[in-house]
Amino acid sequence: MTDSPLDAPGTDPFEIAREAAAVIAERSGAPTHDIALVLGSGWGETADRIGETCASIDNTDVPGFAKAAVVGHSGTMRSVAIGDSGRRALVFGTRTHFYEGRGVRAVVHGVRTAAAAGCRAVVLTNGCGGLRPEWAPGTAVLIRDHINLTAASPLEGATFIDLTDLYSPRLRALAKEIDPTLDEGVYVQFRGPHYETPAEVKFAATIGGDLVGMSTTLEAIAARQAGLEILGISLVTNPAAGISPVPLSHEEVVEAGAAAAGRCGDLLARIVARI
Repeated sequence: MTDSPLDAPGTDPFEIAREAAAVIAERSGAPTHDIALVLGSGWGETADRIGETCASIDNTDVPGFAKAAVVGHSGTMRSVAIGDSGRRALVFGTRTHFYEGRGVRAVVHGVRTAAAAGCRAVVLTNGCGGLRPEWAPGTAVLIRDHINLTAASPLEGATFIDLTDLYSPRLRALAKEIDPTLDEGVYVQFRGPHYETPAEVKFAATIGGDLVGMSTTLEAIAARQAGLEILGISLVTNPAAGISPVPLSHEEVVEAGAAAAGRCGDLLARIVARI
């Protein structure tokens, strides 16, 4: 059952996104924004490193948004100057996860609002479990494709969207120019909020996955529908179940994210400056 106003009968989620964008424009003093970022675990310092924060807006003051539900996430969105370029980044300090039960519309409301705010590209980040032993905690990995195991889609009705090259080859190449050590992988989204079992992780690897987590894929699909160019970056915060010799915990995710925060923030700031 969802308590999201986005799912009220007769509601148009795109209209609420436009209303949200109007509030953001008023509060930030910027009629439009250029790039959006959704910050997952480990990526929280990015906004500080992109440039000056021109405005901070509480999520609860913007139509369709809710307070942060996960420890380590921020309940505000920021309008950030991208260096001295005259461009603005719209930075979401948290996201709505599918496991929160607020409905798919709430999960993708951020990217739809970004499109309504004028953004032409979105950077989707997350903290995740890694399936490759060579990816130690703290490793940033570009998402080149995904597998959506939520059994849900943000597309409604007879809406057919091509997901070939969903994660922009151009933006991935740009990221590798900035950091040639970046590797690529396939991200697998499970529903959560429980962590995956070792058997599920083995299944994810068998079907082509390299990373496992609980976000991103639904947002990416909605971003493609909205016409946004998409860059996805995962931070490996822990080896996945069955690969890790110790039990998984959210505290481990938070600690690994904090340890990598400065480096990840710098990397993403350099990428955003060139998008």
